[in-house]
Amino acid sequence: MYTKIFDEVVSILHEDYAGCIDKKGWDDPDFFRNKINQVAAQDTLNDEKFVEIVRDYLLDFKDLHMSFRNSMNSETTNATYAGFKVRRHRDLLYVVSSEKESRVKPGYVISELDGKRVAELVNVHKRQLMETKAKRENWGAVLSEYKYAKVNDRSGNTFTLELAAYEKEPFVPEYSLHALSESTLFMKLTDFTNHNEISRLIQENTGLLSDRKNLIIDVRVNKGGDDLAYFDLLPFLFDGEVIDLKRFDEGKMLTNCTYRNVELRKRMFHNLIASVDDNATKSQVNAFMKQLDENKGKGFVELGSAGMDESFLLKTRSGPDRVIILTDVYCGSSGDSFVEVCKNSGKVTVIGRPTLGLNDYANLAVMEWENKFELWYPTSKLSIVDEGKGMSGVGIQPDIYIPWNPGHIDKDADLEKAFELIDDKIGGRT
Repeated sequence: MYTKIFDEVVSILHEDYAGCIDKKGWDDPDFFRNKINQVAAQDTLNDEKFVEIVRDYLLDFKDLHMSFRNSMNSETTNATYAGFKVRRHRDLLYVVSSEKESRVKPGYVISELDGKRVAELVNVHKRQLMETKAKRENWGAVLSEYKYAKVNDRSGNTFTLELAAYEKEPFVPEYSLHALSESTLFMKLTDFTNHNEISRLIQENTGLLSDRKNLIIDVRVNKGGDDLAYFDLLPFLFDGEVIDLKRFDEGKMLTNCTYRNVELRKRMFHNLIASVDDNATKSQVNAFMKQLDENKGKGFVELGSAGMDESFLLKTRSGPDRVIILTDVYCGSSGDSFVEVCKNSGKVTVIGRPTLGLNDYANLAVMEWENKFELWYPTSKLSIVDEGKGMSGVGIQPDIYIPWNPGHIDKDADLEKAFELIDDKIGGRT
């Protein structure tokens, strides 16, 4: 079973994946196929080990938009969580949050894992970390591979922490809006998955959005979703009468319309339609599915906008005079898109760090096996990738760059800069 599934994964990445041409020859499937067979011969191959091997194989493609998971086994899905999160600054790992591990607190510093200094670990796990800048690295999976950490607390005391494995809590989205002062609103959007909830938030606060002078939008953590989910917000963020979204496109979006991709994408869209109340959104999705069907089997195609032109034209509404968007590397996919679109507005200023930059290869499809294994992979690519202008490893750049440093653990330098720009003397901080 495992070898057959792995061979199908390889087939998808060689034929259906949006980067199949650009990254041809990057992978070594024989190495990982042999590894599966070797583990099977030792009678130690199980679902968890199989997921681990396939994930290792996917690293060959250097695409953070791709993943392989066991949806039926939470232990497999969440095995790489140490109960706290870190961020690297120079040659040290700083604890930035400790949701479940009570023995460390934000501000504690890790200098070694199993006797290896951080500088050495960066080199050992270069393939896994997949970044060239320290602040963009994700150390979650690396931490789970080690048993002991050398830790310094805030008083300078050093101790050895025996690392434990904790099950992650399910992600809880946040779509919120509240007033910081008589002139300033603060909005937080942790993803663009729930169309209905985001639309409801905007509809219920139309009055606030229309009469407040300033709006701060926090997407520093935004796990993406669907671009359509933020369309209701855009009219408040732009001047003029109409927003023509097509004017903001850089290059073409090319969709790999293989038979498998079309069927898998249509399945996802049918599920989306069932969960959305808005008829205009349903119409847009149906029009797109029709285009997919018309181009089935044609390979990479720039899908036209026939029947969808109206979805790219948004009538503006009375909104804040100034909009500030807070960003960081934990904002990706549709979060990338949101920031990129908003940067075209004259009243928007983006503050913080560059976003994750996932959208060179996007529009995911999901292939399932045995009702438990799932491969998530991109089916479309931006033509500017061929010109060397992609966003992978770079992200969407802020207008005002605020480098991350350990001081951010105790104070929100991004929000302070936002207050400085809007000259709003707010006593409380968010």
